[in-house]
Amino acid sequence: MAQIELYMIRHGLAGERGTYANDDERPLTEEGIRRTRRVAKRLHALNIRFDRILTSPLARARQTAEILQTYKLGQLEESPHLAPGGDLSVWLSWLQQWRQSGGDCLAIVGHEPDLGEWAEILVWGKPQQHLILKKAGIIGLILPEADSPIGRSQMFWLTPPRFFVD
Repeated sequence: MAQIELYMIRHGLAGERGTYANDDERPLTEEGIRRTRRVAKRLHALNIRFDRILTSPLARARQTAEILQTYKLGQLEESPHLAPGGDLSVWLSWLQQWRQSGGDCLAIVGHEPDLGEWAEILVWGKPQQHLILKKAGIIGLILPEADSPIGRSQMFWLTPPRFFVD
């Protein structure tokens, strides 16, 4: 098995919390769509392609992933494990199975504080509550070739969206 490049992408700017009867349906704002498109366009220009884009089922994350997909950045799949409060160990089981299919570059689109905490666990072995991923921001990790990635992954990218926007 090869190393995996994992891009953890937070959903774009969404409608105000509490303004929707069902928060799961809260969509991206027009500004969120515009900024997310700019991020996707920049990733495309950098020739970054994902074997898979795995997304939370919540509307704002799904819209973000769909924008990434429109730039031909990868095949889209929904995962309940990426919804807020998702279980990292369950997602790691999915990752192990996916890894056996031969993929080596994965994007996951989700929410804070989960993505920041998951990144900390993968890099340092436990949550530090220091990594904060801005909306439409990206954390890039390299997961080891074998064994558990917990505490053994390397961070190569932590970028707020403003570095992608012209």
